[in-house]
Amino acid sequence: RESNANGHWNNPADILSAVAEQYRLDTRADQDVYLEVWIEKEALLGVIEPTCRELDVRYMACRGYSSQSAMWQAAQRIIRANNGTQKGVLLYFGDHDPSGLDMGRYIQERLTLFGADVQLDRVALNMDQIEHYELPPNPAKETDKRYAAYAAEYGKQCWELDALEPPVIAELIEEAVAKYTDEDRRQELIGLEAEQKTSLAYISEHWQELNGR
Repeated sequence: RESNANGHWNNPADILSAVAEQYRLDTRADQDVYLEVWIEKEALLGVIEPTCRELDVRYMACRGYSSQSAMWQAAQRIIRANNGTQKGVLLYFGDHDPSGLDMGRYIQERLTLFGADVQLDRVALNMDQIEHYELPPNPAKETDKRYAAYAAEYGKQCWELDALEPPVIAELIEEAVAKYTDEDRRQELIGLEAEQKTSLAYISEHWQELNGR
């Protein structure tokens, strides 16, 4: 059985110290473009997470064809960003197979249906990457209703995003994000965040003297 209780602190200095550690500004708040990184498979979330967190970009796994509720929630995020004058761009990573290629169309259509103005940029997996990294092929699923159109253009083989090494995926994210980022603006906010964290830490360390007891 699970028990529950209120959280407690020994004194205000302790909670201020925790706040200083956790404090984050949105370092992309004044960019012209609102970015998200979407990946087809949840199994690869751990691969993209460190890079997305470092770059301060929201990320999510589609888990195949995303649900209507997930699409609606994403559309609302993009609409809020657009109302704040940011253009919406999704950086998409998926398999090169009948469904993996079609998901971009599905995502774009659903987000548009829910009122979002967004551009989908398919970062990977693309044929030039398959050829460059000499990725191993798999037989495409003939039972996929999109198989005929896919086979007519690419043949009977398909390729999985997982075949790319994690450092390559991280590099592709970095390059794609950089295309849409004004780094000077971002560094200004990173500097401001550091200053404010330092101020919070100072208050925590000197709480007793600042509080007069």
